[in-house]
Amino acid sequence: MRRTRSLRISRKYAILSAAAVVATGVAGAAGQTVASASASPSHSLCGLSGPIKHVIYLQFDNTHYTRDAANVPSDLEQMPTLLHFLTGQGTVVTHEHTPLIAHTANDIVTSESGLYGDKQGLAISNTYQYYTPDGTTDTAGSFAYWTDPIVDYNTATGAPLGDSSPTVVSPVGGQAPAPWVSYTRAGCDFGSVAAADTELENTTPDVPDVYGSNSAQAKEAEDPTQQAKAAADFEGLSIHCAATSALCSTANGVADNLTDEPGGYFGYQALFGNAAIQPVVSPSGPVRDLYGNVINDGRGNIGFPGYNAMTGQNALAYTLDMQLRGVPVTYTYLTDLHEDWATGNAFGPGASGYVAQAKAEDKAFGVFFADLAAHGITKQNTLFVVTADEGDHFVGGAGSPAGCNGVKVPCTYSNIGEVDANLNGLLATQEGITTPFDVSADSAPAVYVHGQPARTSADVRALEQATAKLTTLDLATGKTVQLTRYLADPVELKLLHMVTGDPGRTPSYVLFGNTDFWINGGDPNCTTPCTVQNSAEAWNHGDVAPEINTTWLGLVGPSVRTAGVDNTTWSEHADIEPTIMALTGLHSDYTPDGRVLAEALTGQSWQNPSLLALGRVYSQLDSSVGQFALDTLTASTQALTSDTPGDAQYTSIENQLIQLGAARDALVQQIRDVLDGQGMKGMNSVQPQPSLVASANNLTKAGEQLLTQVTHLSPS
Repeated sequence: MRRTRSLRISRKYAILSAAAVVATGVAGAAGQTVASASASPSHSLCGLSGPIKHVIYLQFDNTHYTRDAANVPSDLEQMPTLLHFLTGQGTVVTHEHTPLIAHTANDIVTSESGLYGDKQGLAISNTYQYYTPDGTTDTAGSFAYWTDPIVDYNTATGAPLGDSSPTVVSPVGGQAPAPWVSYTRAGCDFGSVAAADTELENTTPDVPDVYGSNSAQAKEAEDPTQQAKAAADFEGLSIHCAATSALCSTANGVADNLTDEPGGYFGYQALFGNAAIQPVVSPSGPVRDLYGNVINDGRGNIGFPGYNAMTGQNALAYTLDMQLRGVPVTYTYLTDLHEDWATGNAFGPGASGYVAQAKAEDKAFGVFFADLAAHGITKQNTLFVVTADEGDHFVGGAGSPAGCNGVKVPCTYSNIGEVDANLNGLLATQEGITTPFDVSADSAPAVYVHGQPARTSADVRALEQATAKLTTLDLATGKTVQLTRYLADPVELKLLHMVTGDPGRTPSYVLFGNTDFWINGGDPNCTTPCTVQNSAEAWNHGDVAPEINTTWLGLVGPSVRTAGVDNTTWSEHADIEPTIMALTGLHSDYTPDGRVLAEALTGQSWQNPSLLALGRVYSQLDSSVGQFALDTLTASTQALTSDTPGDAQYTSIENQLIQLGAARDALVQQIRDVLDGQGMKGMNSVQPQPSLVASANNLTKAGEQLLTQVTHLSPS
């Protein structure tokens, strides 16, 4: 569920473009593919390791390995071409985990970069509040190009207002390091097909920032009558070029302006949007989908069709064109199966429209893999990485008729839709809270008390205690339930990697709610109902819950084990980037938060039991949803809801959490030094030295002791 990908292009536009794509796909000439073009060789100076000459990274939105209803085959079961490719030629890890917040922007950027939200700034919500310098709050979005500042413009004067720190912000307040740099520095062009924040996400301020405020591109992007055309021309697609690449110089690329990249990043160029990229990847004319139809936005504008139209038919066509025209590394986003591509409304598991969309995606993957293979792009020379941003919780009743499975008997739903709850109204009517605050709407909403008071202030503490007491009717089940499952203030948010380098984004607290609810701000008088059911949205994420925080990861290629389904390895999105770097022999100019997934790799050097055990302990200590995080979140909730005299229990638990966090961070750094020392040796490394094994054993023991200590954290 995308919620809002483009801040300045309406959801209606995205729905129209998706509908047009479905229509043209039906009418298109089946079997006519983009592979008729001759494949250009990968850039001759691209320094990928050994047999790997291509990297194809695909990330779905809300696409599940496990079943959402017992009788209905899962998303991947309904895409057997993809599933069999992954399990038959590589490994599918079924216990892949999200960071927090478990949302599309943060999840994808963590997967791309290996960095948790505290190191890239997207840890709160897809659209969040933040404190401005005068103490009020404003709204910003996580979907923005990598170099964009957070700037709100006065619509009357055009003057910037509020916080202007980078959207993708480092812990020290500058731009976070970009994930494509590892490739471009190695001489490899990097293509993005709607991969979050690596391409222009909005017409403004993205286009003027990249092309210049006086450019023809900026004038088109800022023209209110040209918004749809500007989106088709400039959004959603990019090629970040290597310094020696001919692509950007031939097509008049613009400067790839990464001002804070470690070690500097100068002299590199990039192409942005279909207007710049089409002449390179489809020089004979407009880019066509997998069935020969010109890709367009449904309004007559040829080019990027919108994020909700990033179906396999379109997204994989762009990916294929890039790969066949000399862009050896591509990162691609694929849209949600669970929302109707024509209307944007939610499907329940097994609904006929959902089943049809899954079938269409499976067909597209068949064409995609066949065209790649026809041009020699196979597991022998290509690393395929396929995953999903997060799992989602379905909100609704059982499908009808009883026993429906979707494939043979379609399921229909009389009760479907998340429950939208007015937090301001519930607190006012149930607890008498009148303290002014803003809410970043979410299933895990962030609460910003006006004036940014200290976490220990009486107003904040009263709000936290009152929030924990809220009950309301769950319209999806007919039962009265507790709204709050967990609470985290800045102490716990730091442990969850949710405190960023922009202090204005740190809320007073975050409420991880009942997974059936989408919680927003609203009228404190509840002149409209405090809860309503929204049938258009039925797939919730953001919360802490197994079905949301658990997803899957598929790996195929040289030095990847052909293990089929791996149900035992515990992995997370932060592990993807370091694993890709190990397999390709490249190096980041920063230290990622994840680890190399040695369990999925071949080669004796990766299978040392001591290092494997250390990696597993590391994940449980540092992951946002590992054992350390979940145990401290439980303790945090107890602290924030307590009302003992003098707030004694709150103070005791918070102090323990601070101490445990410092111990965790110090131990994690020591573990990372050992794991990085092994991982940086590459695929041909020899068995680790006895001293390294001894260090690994000692650190594993220390990690297990700290995890035990957190489990037994005392409230007094």
